[in-house]
Amino acid sequence: MNTYRTLYCKDVTESYDGKEIKIAGWIENIRDHGGVIFVDVRDESGVVQVVSNDDTIFDGLTKESAITLTGTVRMRNEEDYNLKLETGKVEILVSSLEVLGKSKNNLPFEIVSSTTVSEETRLKYRYLDLRNPKVHNIIKFRADLLKYLRSKMDSLSFTEIQTPIITASSPEGARDFLIPSRKFKGKFYALPQAPQQYKQLLMCSGFDKYYQIAPCFRDEDTRADRALEFYQLDFEMSFATEEDVYNVGEEIFYDTFKEFGKKEVSPRPFRRISYKDAMNKYGTDKPDLRNPLEIIDLSDVFTNSEFKPFRGVNVKGIKVDNIASKSNSWFNEVVDYAKSIDMPGIGYIQVMDGMSFKGPIDKFLTDEDRKQLIEKADLKEDSVLFFIADRNNKVALKNAGLIRLYLGEKAELVDHNKYEFCIINNFPMFELKEDGKYDFGHNPFSMPKGGMEALNSENLDDIEAYQFDFVCNGNEMASGAVRNHSVELLEKAFSLVGYEKEVVKERFGALYNAFNYGAPPHAGMAPGIERMIMLLKDETNLREVTAFPTSASGEDKLMNCPMEVSEQQLREVHIKIRN
Repeated sequence: MNTYRTLYCKDVTESYDGKEIKIAGWIENIRDHGGVIFVDVRDESGVVQVVSNDDTIFDGLTKESAITLTGTVRMRNEEDYNLKLETGKVEILVSSLEVLGKSKNNLPFEIVSSTTVSEETRLKYRYLDLRNPKVHNIIKFRADLLKYLRSKMDSLSFTEIQTPIITASSPEGARDFLIPSRKFKGKFYALPQAPQQYKQLLMCSGFDKYYQIAPCFRDEDTRADRALEFYQLDFEMSFATEEDVYNVGEEIFYDTFKEFGKKEVSPRPFRRISYKDAMNKYGTDKPDLRNPLEIIDLSDVFTNSEFKPFRGVNVKGIKVDNIASKSNSWFNEVVDYAKSIDMPGIGYIQVMDGMSFKGPIDKFLTDEDRKQLIEKADLKEDSVLFFIADRNNKVALKNAGLIRLYLGEKAELVDHNKYEFCIINNFPMFELKEDGKYDFGHNPFSMPKGGMEALNSENLDDIEAYQFDFVCNGNEMASGAVRNHSVELLEKAFSLVGYEKEVVKERFGALYNAFNYGAPPHAGMAPGIERMIMLLKDETNLREVTAFPTSASGEDKLMNCPMEVSEQQLREVHIKIRN
């Protein structure tokens, strides 16, 4: 029997009428009605009202103090029912009360409205913020989700294995968190960006299917959907193909979102879109398919155009039906948005009755231009065709992608009652950086399509990898790949981005050596835990789904870090702070 309680607050219902019970929790509210004191007591399960005619029992109590009390359950008068609460038909007449932990009287914020105060204050007093039922229940939801995912992976015959947190620095797309070694002067450990090499080594170790809820660390600038520390459902399979991973990934996402979500989930198999098609149709490799709009390439229409801003440049179009009759102010807002994303403006034509054209650039079009636009964009009466142009094709596509998202929402075309999944595949193996050098476009350990023949080709831009992302509602939910398990291919791939053979052997020695002892083909992926919870709980910031997150700037306001350390600590790890 619990010393502090016999019942949780939510369980104090009319079935206990007339019985003596004991509860424990926090004081949420105190109301003095002239000789009769009412107190709302909250625990993790809910709230119940307690009452006393003896105000000395509650003497000196403060909100958010932790208490335990004994009393008799009694029915409220019917006109006093609070049907918003499970306990709203009863109250507890207090006979004794003990304060277990008194709270300061000047709270930094009201618990029930903590989400309305500044994030900095919320994170500084996160232990209070987490008492807010909405915030608290998201963390409970997270626990339920993780329990479900573990059960799902167990049912699919995956073995849960933990990999090291202290490891070696590895170029996996982001900056490492480094750990200086006390024992080995001038050398460093690193926190893992992901368990990438370990998961591949486990496949070389004879494990058929591995998974873990893996912590990942990346020293990047934080944003709404990116943090210094995050978790992923990391899994890998030996003797597996890309299709095998698709099947497992689809089952995980479909079943999880069916179980925990309240929206329609796109059916399996999920739609599959190549990286090139995604960029050309949606301007992004994480398209929101709830939005039906697509980007159309109109460059050839304007090759010899009289309209100089469109002549000889990359021109993209987005057609939206049934909006030609919108007001001028409606279109002015679109123009203002375009300027807000650093476009000089945005051109458009409206198709009116009788297929006549109207709009800012119509006067620059020839009859042949109009005919081609009608055919290429499938224009109808009341359609509007928006134009996005730039000399740089990547810039034109990026801007068109942003305009597509804006128009989808503005024209109310996006169905917010859906989880629309897709798989983006065939990512480029390499990408050209601003310094004119090539680097890996995605995961450096992915298998190139076409193998050695592809890597020996002259044009690195054309080499694709067995690399894929799962995407939902415009969010990257998971990244995966068929892994490179060949020493020769590993050496060749890294040589193309400037790594000598000896450097590869030194930096990735364990993986390099393991591949010399019968490495099986293997593949896997890693769904992001926070991303899943964000979508399922309709949150836009992953800090809302993490118990103790850092702030937007990357500071831990609660623990006051990063912080300075003593000179002695620095000496022990052979570090001197530069001015």
